[in-house]
Amino acid sequence: MGDSKPALLIAQITDIHIGFDPNAGEEEFNYKRFLDVRDHILAQDIHPDILILSGDLADGGDPDCYDRLKKALEACPFPVYPMTGNHDTRDVLVKAFPGFEDADGFVQYAIELGGFRVLCIDSLDEGRHGAGFCEKRAAWLTRELESHPTTPTMIFMHHPPVVAGIDWMDPKTTEDWYKRFHRTVTGYSHIVGIACGHLHRPLFSAVAGIPLSVTPAVAPAVTLDLRPLDTEIADERGIVDAEPPFYSLHRWHDDTLVTHLQPVGNWQTLARYGDNLKPMMQGLLDERT
Repeated sequence: MGDSKPALLIAQITDIHIGFDPNAGEEEFNYKRFLDVRDHILAQDIHPDILILSGDLADGGDPDCYDRLKKALEACPFPVYPMTGNHDTRDVLVKAFPGFEDADGFVQYAIELGGFRVLCIDSLDEGRHGAGFCEKRAAWLTRELESHPTTPTMIFMHHPPVVAGIDWMDPKTTEDWYKRFHRTVTGYSHIVGIACGHLHRPLFSAVAGIPLSVTPAVAPAVTLDLRPLDTEIADERGIVDAEPPFYSLHRWHDDTLVTHLQPVGNWQTLARYGDNLKPMMQGLLDERT
């Protein structure tokens, strides 16, 4: 009949890019967007069990950016887990957030959540915009997956291992890291989801039959344009749009994973649950018995 345990909630924030405007300090556009997202999460009556920051925390690896982020996160009454993205500098991130490295120096680790596991993978290949997923990282992931073969497991990584159709952001399916990741996760029925960032857009897909979600960025969005890109022709297409910042809530309950995408901004609430809506709500609930 289902699990009587309360739902597990995992919040995901990604692509904050603090330091894009290095001289703005506390007034920086991206930093203020991050604070808005943080405050929106904290204002909810039900807090997440954990918060995962899935990469591109800083735009250029400046230690001050990580320090500002860490200080702002002190307001969170739940554990926070940092990850690397292509704009991060691994050594600097580790100094600000120590204790998350594996034996090979990658920022990757397992989170045990009482019958549910989260595996955070380091996909940073320093010096490249695209991902890295080497043999050492693949071996780590394989060991973790095989160590708990029946425990529902969710994988977080910065770079989505799928082709979205946005040429300048996409990997090639022939890249070594891409093929290696697909091989590594194939055949594990206890992987219930893969969660990514990097794209600065919402996206849903699948890898080896595993549901995959991409959380939109805290920083401004990548423009949705699926036309092929010719690097010889500057066609004035949009690249970045001033869409609101987002976060995700991944909800695990009754052996089912659901992902909610939440934009953050100021807009009018058009309806509230008052006495006039009680009959309607009761009718909706009565239908389910």
